[in-house]
Amino acid sequence: MPHPPPLVVIKSEQTVITHRELGWTPFCFSSTVMKVVLIAAVVALIHIHNAATLLIKGPTQPVLEGQSFTLECLTSDDSELNISRVHFEVFSQYTKRWHPVGQRSWCFYTMQVERTEDSLSLSVLRAGRSSEGPYRCVYDGHNATAADVASPLLEIYVHYMGELSLTRKGYSSYFGAPAELKVRPGDDLVLSCSASSSEEPTYLWNKEGDDWFLPSSTLTLEKITATDEGQYTCTAKHPSVESLSKKRSISITVLSKDARWYESSNGRLLLMTSTAAASLLVFVVSMSVLLWRRAQSAKTCKGPIDDRSQKKPMYRSSVESLPSSTCADHQPLV
Repeated sequence: MPHPPPLVVIKSEQTVITHRELGWTPFCFSSTVMKVVLIAAVVALIHIHNAATLLIKGPTQPVLEGQSFTLECLTSDDSELNISRVHFEVFSQYTKRWHPVGQRSWCFYTMQVERTEDSLSLSVLRAGRSSEGPYRCVYDGHNATAADVASPLLEIYVHYMGELSLTRKGYSSYFGAPAELKVRPGDDLVLSCSASSSEEPTYLWNKEGDDWFLPSSTLTLEKITATDEGQYTCTAKHPSVESLSKKRSISITVLSKDARWYESSNGRLLLMTSTAAASLLVFVVSMSVLLWRRAQSAKTCKGPIDDRSQKKPMYRSSVESLPSSTCADHQPLV
């Protein structure tokens, strides 16, 4: 027995669609809902069309630190926007706000703005870390609509790598590691190298004259002997840009067993730290004693009392007691 055909019922306000063979449940499509969907689609098309009236062009690949790049603001062919009312803006990651970019801005001293009849260009002469961020073109005309105010965002990435720093475990990174390190036999030494980079760099340690390489940012030498003496180099490489690499070398000298304690780098650092701490302590004690003596002398020593007013007799209606009076009494009060 064949299946019955789909049942379709048409009413004035809604349409009910069922399918007995597939077991569909009824769906209701209101005419009001259809109108809302149609209006939303038209608004979306208009928004997309207007959003393209202001465009921004620039590099789509990351820029290398120190290189130059150019951004350009353009208007679409059917746009009536005046390019003279357009300016660049960049989003700051520190203030979390959009800031206008101009040639006179002190924090963008490496930028130049050039305006023509139909375009606006921004040239960054030397790209740096401060050059990163999303850029956009903004129209500040009074007759601009919400879609015409700003262009789509253009993200600028800069590949960079800072200087390589060496630190010694157990010591503050403020002092760093000297170019020459003198250690005593049997000491343990841990050196670490690091560099600020747009991407996490790869590190490599090696010793001059040897053929071994250590793929790590940390070099550990335990129970140092005379064979560990030599020059060690740490190399940092950018994972995406081969030309970005930094090197830092340190020379390690192993002292003899009978060397004095202050000849080593540890002894010298301890001696300098102790001397600075002792000088600071002497200064603090001297100032405390000086201030204490001044406070004691101020309590015990009092100045002479000016009693000239007691030695000089006063008269009633005298000039001293009544400055505005014209007559004087020569009879003393005391």
